[in-house]
This record gives sequence, C-alpha cells and structure tokens, in this order.
Amino acid sequence: MTITRHLPRALAVAVPAAALLAVTACGSADDTAAASTTAVSPAAMSQQQPANGEAGTVSANRLSVDAAGRAAQAALAQCRADGLGFVTVSVVDRAGNVQAMLRGDNAAQHTVEASRAKGYTAAAFGANTSDLAGRAKGDGATVADLPGTLFLPGGVSVKVGNASIAGIGVGGAPDGNADQVCAAAGLAAIEGSLK
Repeated sequence: MTITRHLPRALAVAVPAAALLAVTACGSADDTAAASTTAVSPAAMSQQQPANGEAGTVSANRLSVDAAGRAAQAALAQCRADGLGFVTVSVVDRAGNVQAMLRGDNAAQHTVEASRAKGYTAAAFGANTSDLAGRAKGDGATVADLPGTLFLPGGVSVKVGNASIAGIGVGGAPDGNADQVCAAAGLAAIEGSLK
C-alpha cells in the first residue's frame, strides 16, 4: 500500500530525470545544429519526409495492404507451382509487423514464425537472407543472436530506391533456397508498383 501511494511521486521525479539523461546522452543543441548541415541523400530524404517539422514527426514508406497481399499470393503460387504448397509466406514492414500472411495447406506451425523472422531479417538489414547467412557465422556472439531474426535463405528485402521498406519471408520448404525463389516471386509481382 505504501508503494502505491508513493508511485506517482516517484514517477514524477524519475520520468523527467530519464528524459534529461536521454538528451544528455544524445548530444547537445550544438551537435544537432552540426548534424543538420550534414548532406543527406535524396533517397534517404524521400523515405523519411517530415510530416510536420514543427511536431518533429516523420513519415516512412510502407507497402499498401493490396501490394502486401499480391506479394504473398504470388510467393505462395510459386511455391505451389514448385510442389511446395506446404509453406507459409509472411510480408512484414521494416519493423517486422505482419502486413499479410498466407499459410499453405499442411504448413507446419514452425513455418509461421520462420517466415515472419526471415521477412523481418531481410527488411531490417536491407538484404536478402541468402546473402546475409554468412554474417551469422563466427566465434562468439553474431547477428544471429539478435531476437526475432533468422539468417536462413527465404527472405527478400523490398526496397524503394535504396531504402528497405518491407520484407517477404517464406518458410517450410525442405531447402531454404527454394523458399528464396518463392519470396523472390512475391517481390517480382509488386516491383513495378513500388515508388
């Protein structure tokens, strides 16, 4: 009961103190001014245009629900054509949030998370997971230890310009390279509509 009574007071002190520490750790106003004079590529600018500069917000590109659905359907169709209809396809945004998911007939439960993790890994790193697999090897800790990632073939990065905005992940084929072919078919189905 005593803790509950003092909690608002503790938060009133702790929250402003944490904000002050964050500002101090991130740099001063002089650092911000210097950073604002640094050249920024047009591709980077197009990905994060200020929605309201006064409010300090930015907007980021993301696939539409229609594009995400088309990509998932095309990837699953490719797997079916290859005799691999028992996979799961996930289309995720850059943060790993699922935008579309199709679970093929008889797809095992583990394929759901595998496809999401492959899609997220491709989106977060801006590269196909088949190209990233080498980074997950080595002595000691590697990027493979990052939560929610999966460095196996089967994830493709969806880009607008040079910026990764989404990922398409496929999980469940006996060979990750077969998953990769299906994910690439999903990307090919929407590539012409990406701006």
